[in-house]
Amino acid sequence: MSMPGDTDLHFWLTRSVGRCIGLNFSAAMDEGRLSLDDYMGLVRACRGCDKVENCQTWLGCQRGAQGRSKPPAFCRNARNLEALRPH
Repeated sequence: MSMPGDTDLHFWLTRSVGRCIGLNFSAAMDEGRLSLDDYMGLVRACRGCDKVENCQTWLGCQRGAQGRSKPPAFCRNARNLEALRPH
């Protein structure tokens, strides 16, 4: 069974949403708050989402808002990304 969604696109979407909410995935991994498997799980969840266009639009509206945004409500990873965000 193949997964929907382009892996590269969803990797960058996941990373970009993280950046907009102030989440540095590399730092989270270095600090032991995120494993590589968990990171890839976030990308897999994103790959199964049918809101790619909504996500790209949301990201396009986030210029200059790095670290001040919350993930969009439609994001499959919103809760997990919020939990990883430094507080």
